[in-house]
Amino acid sequence: MAETIFTLLHRDASSKARTGILQLTHGPVETPVFMPVGTNGTVKAITVDDLHEIGFQIILSNTYHLYLRPGTEVINAAGGLHTFMHWDQNILTDSGGFQVFSLAPFRKITEAGAKFRSHIDGSYHLLSPERVVEIQSILGSDIQMQLDVCTSWGTEYKDAEKALKITDNWLKRAKTTWEEVTRDGSYQGKLFAIVQGNFYKDLRQRSAESVIAADTPGIAIGGLSVGEPFEVFSEYLAITTSFLPEQKPRYVMGIGTPEFILEAIEQGIDMFDCVFPTRTARNGLLFTRQGPITIKKEKYEFDFNPIDAACNCKVCRNYSRSYLRHLYRTGEILSSILASYHNLYFLHDLIRSARQAINENRYEAFKKDFLASYMQGKGA
Repeated sequence: MAETIFTLLHRDASSKARTGILQLTHGPVETPVFMPVGTNGTVKAITVDDLHEIGFQIILSNTYHLYLRPGTEVINAAGGLHTFMHWDQNILTDSGGFQVFSLAPFRKITEAGAKFRSHIDGSYHLLSPERVVEIQSILGSDIQMQLDVCTSWGTEYKDAEKALKITDNWLKRAKTTWEEVTRDGSYQGKLFAIVQGNFYKDLRQRSAESVIAADTPGIAIGGLSVGEPFEVFSEYLAITTSFLPEQKPRYVMGIGTPEFILEAIEQGIDMFDCVFPTRTARNGLLFTRQGPITIKKEKYEFDFNPIDAACNCKVCRNYSRSYLRHLYRTGEILSSILASYHNLYFLHDLIRSARQAINENRYEAFKKDFLASYMQGKGA
């Protein structure tokens, strides 16, 4: 049996929502948890002090990007990714599978691995499941992901089945390599297997069975939020979680909006990540409890209210919508810094409130009340 890293603390009385604790190398992590994405070893426009101040216990970095630049040689010489980026909390690294998936014209998937051309200089590389484990071990990832084949919404059955067979084979090879690199105890990162299967129930079940048999410390759900309607996302999230054991942490990759996150929590998901909060912040979209606002709009020119009067972050305490609009329109770097800080604080606070609601057996009412206001205000 795999080492137990997840302690279930409480189940909501009327939903599958749950709270728990992840025990990882760089300290415990309260769940449910949103992980900010630090693709290149930094969360864009955010310092590690900002991340500490908000209260994050884990972030995500990207194996594909760090492998290409600065490269494992540099990070290894620095003493690992934690030391390199001066971050003393936990790091989850993805496998690079999604990045390779997004390079469709420049990659080829075979049983050996994913061959691709670098988006930086056009050079060719092969990421095998073994090599991906080795790279993440050099990075010192507290949680590392197996290499998988992601398929998009609308993929035909035979192609989804072929991708699943490769993913299952890669999982076996990844686990063997992970067991080798952790054998002497010098590296203690945990491997998460990934459920794939596109939007076919039988393939999802087959994938879940393979993942359960692999008995990795945690389980990720892949192949969702890849262009499908929200209703389909919700349906296949529920289908997939119904196949999974409750004693292991569950991670849905690539969701970062309140409506998707709250739906995932209700389905018993513990972890999620996305670039959405910081990417959209840099483009002037800010979260509020009355729905996201686009700060560049003219109606905010003389609006001296905070972004969100109910938010206690330092941005809302100190700056007005009018000023943030001015920063955005003049292309000031501070615009990205303040907006990114606010959006990350907003999500972190939302999930903290969700944990409290679960522990008090009122999660469904909490979700309903929040979304009633948030969804009504979308498009402001």
